[in-house]
Amino acid sequence: MAKIAEQERPAGPVRILGIESSCDETAAAVLVDGCVRSNVVAGQDVHRAWGGVVPELASRAHQEHIVPVVDQALHQAGMKPSDLTAVAFTMGPGLIGALHVGAAFAKSYAQALGVPLLAVDHMRAHVLAHFIRDHDPRPVPVFPFLNLTVSGGHSLIVEVRSALDMVAIGSTLDDAAGEAFDKGAKLLGLPYPGGPQVDALAAKGQPGRFRLPRTAVPGLDMSFSGIKSAFRNLVLPLRAADGTVPNELLPHLCAALQGAILDQLLAKLELAVERTGITRIGIAGGVSANKGLRQRLSAQAEARGWTVHIPPLAYCTDNAAMVAMAGDLLLRAGHIADAGTAPRARIPQA
Repeated sequence: MAKIAEQERPAGPVRILGIESSCDETAAAVLVDGCVRSNVVAGQDVHRAWGGVVPELASRAHQEHIVPVVDQALHQAGMKPSDLTAVAFTMGPGLIGALHVGAAFAKSYAQALGVPLLAVDHMRAHVLAHFIRDHDPRPVPVFPFLNLTVSGGHSLIVEVRSALDMVAIGSTLDDAAGEAFDKGAKLLGLPYPGGPQVDALAAKGQPGRFRLPRTAVPGLDMSFSGIKSAFRNLVLPLRAADGTVPNELLPHLCAALQGAILDQLLAKLELAVERTGITRIGIAGGVSANKGLRQRLSAQAEARGWTVHIPPLAYCTDNAAMVAMAGDLLLRAGHIADAGTAPRARIPQA
């Protein structure tokens, strides 16, 4: 985390502009005392032709989108730049070039307005998305709680002791769950992003038609590289002469891939509950939008007597509302970044 300077708690409504540019979404949002006034996301279709995110293309797209996205967020919120209390931006982890675009804009914007700058850890922001308030009066988690944070780049089990005190008690040793979804989808010839495609097809497949091995990793850590390799070995012999997979096999293959990934995530989460005694559970990150994960977690929570918190879809994938929410909490705690705060591609989730 960036170096901080102490500041008195702000008086009056706290109006935070959040800016997110860690990967392939350019996003801006305005929150007032934790309530969403706007949440704008511009995707980057340029990556579809490549079947995955191309870092240099992502950086260029962020440069193109960031000004209109921020303008739209302020317009939807009914605010002028001068109404803002502070500017929050994603400092990492993420693609370093993409992060620099958002950081440079946020620093300049905050300096021009004379308001505090707030440097946000992207993974912590995913967890804090549970506390965003909007038209849906859903209950927020009570501390402490466990959060399964899963995305294209990360797979973590986090013990959340307070809004600013989180410890990763389990993580992937190699690839992330989201990457396993996307790479599996690419093997099947499905369009990018592949995770939602796999999820939709898996719901129509027979989970037992094809079988993938389950990864055995001691403790709360996870591993998805073996699942990727096993799935590749399963799929390649099934391809036709033109390299395509028969359409009738796609649902069953997707069910096998999704089942192997979700089995590991939920088994590790259950072990974390046993070890910590914490039965309040949340999920976050792009893979938390997966319908199969949501259904299985809800069923497991009902069977085990857990309390489960599942965020709205808008706050699962990368978005700026979660960055603004994290910024609100940082500002109230006096954790202000300086102009020298540099983006970081990797941030240890200690």
